[in-house]
Formats: sequence, C-alpha cells, structure tokens
Amino acid sequence: MSINYEALSDNEIIERINKKDDEAIEYMMKKYGGIVKREVRTVYIIGAETEDLMQEGMIGLFKAIRDYEVDKGAVFSTFATLCIRRQIKTAISNSNRKKHIPLNTYISIYAENDEYGYDIEDNLESDNQILNPEEMVIAKEQSRALNELIEKRLSSLEKKVLKYYLDGLSYQEIAQRLDKSDKSVDNALQRIRRKLSE
Repeated sequence: MSINYEALSDNEIIERINKKDDEAIEYMMKKYGGIVKREVRTVYIIGAETEDLMQEGMIGLFKAIRDYEVDKGAVFSTFATLCIRRQIKTAISNSNRKKHIPLNTYISIYAENDEYGYDIEDNLESDNQILNPEEMVIAKEQSRALNELIEKRLSSLEKKVLKYYLDGLSYQEIAQRLDKSDKSVDNALQRIRRKLSE
C-alpha cells in the first residue's frame, strides 16, 4: 500500500522514519533539499566546489532527519536548517590546511540579518577559533567591501535576482516572480558573477 506522505505532518513522517520507513527518509530528503541549496548559495567561497558543499549540506539534512526528536517542540525545518549550516561550517573548518585556505575564508553574503537572525558579523564571530585577530579584521573588511560592491555595482534588477537566487529559487521561479524571461535572469546572474569577481 502506497503512503501519501504529503498528507502527513513532518512529525508523523519522522515517526514513520523511526519505524524504519526508508521511503519516508527519501521523501524528507527531497522535501527539504531546497534548504540545502539555499544554504550553499548563501556562502561566498573563493575556489570551493558547490557540489562538495551540497554533499555536506545533504549530510547535515540526513543527520537532522536522524536526530530530530518530535517531543522537543522544535519545528523540523528550523532544526534542519541549523544542522545543515553546522555541517557546512564544520566541513569548511575541517579543511583548515594550506591547500584549502580559500575554504577557510568564506563570508556569508547576507547583507542583513536573515530569517534566522544571522548576519555577516555573526558568521565571522562564530569562526574565531580559526581566524587570528589580523585575519578577522581582513575578513570583516572583505565583507564590508562585498556589501558595498553589491550596493554600488548591482542594478535594482540584479539585486532582486541575487536575493531570489540566494533564497534557492530556480531561474524559472525567479523569472516568474520578476515577470522576466529565463534568459534575462540568466544574463543578470552572469553580470552579477562578473561584477563580483572583478
């Protein structure tokens, strides 16, 4: 008998997972895969592979599904987001070797507090054990410079496209929201990448 997981609450699905329902795990991985994509997109890393971060994020999501306790009162999506962020940050911290220096100098490009209350300063302060005071000052200067660059160099359309892109929306979804073609969204993202890399 096939189960309609969409009709179940997250807590009910987690209870099924605890009873060894593998299909329920697959459903939750697909349902919340968008959070992983969004979190990976919000991290600005020079020289890092997006695929590697996606894998780390999916590991974080799997751990969230495995470790979530229904009776603790937390909302699953919030718990999953925290687990995904921690996994990505841990992966970056663990790569603290010379050949991985770019991974250790990542900066979140959320200019303001996101929906969970994190901002650039929080992200920098959370990594104090990695950065020495000089590196922290440099990283803060880089984050300020990046925010100024976004404000000065990007057009109004490009800022909107960047925001939606960082929220994890596909090109098609961004195009629908902005009443633009997929091609104009793609062009805007190409311009954003070029301007930020300069």
